[in-house]
Amino acid sequence: MRPTVVIADDQSDLRHLLRLLLERDGRLVVAGDAADGRLALEMVEELDPDLLLLDLGMPGMDGLEVLAALAGRARPRTVVLTGFTDDATIEEARQLGAVRCLVKGAGFGGLADALLDALD
Repeated sequence: MRPTVVIADDQSDLRHLLRLLLERDGRLVVAGDAADGRLALEMVEELDPDLLLLDLGMPGMDGLEVLAALAGRARPRTVVLTGFTDDATIEEARQLGAVRCLVKGAGFGGLADALLDALD
């Protein structure tokens, strides 16, 4: 059975691109995607995905707030995909439970590998 992932990012074009990349790779199932943190949490509750690919900079409830809401849970494993590159933000995301932090714009060639590595 292939692991499932929910994508949470406020940019619809990026969500669509990430979905296409992961579906084309074929090793993961994209269970859903969310445009904001509140919807991401609802999808996590409803779909119980193995992974959450999470943007930090979203309007309303941001990614750090989502991580805080998920703190202490074994599922989903959360991989942050963000445009923030400052060490303090990345460290805060890790302290809140992110298992990996990827930077937007660094290329998505290894995205599926990074997500699958996060399950180990």
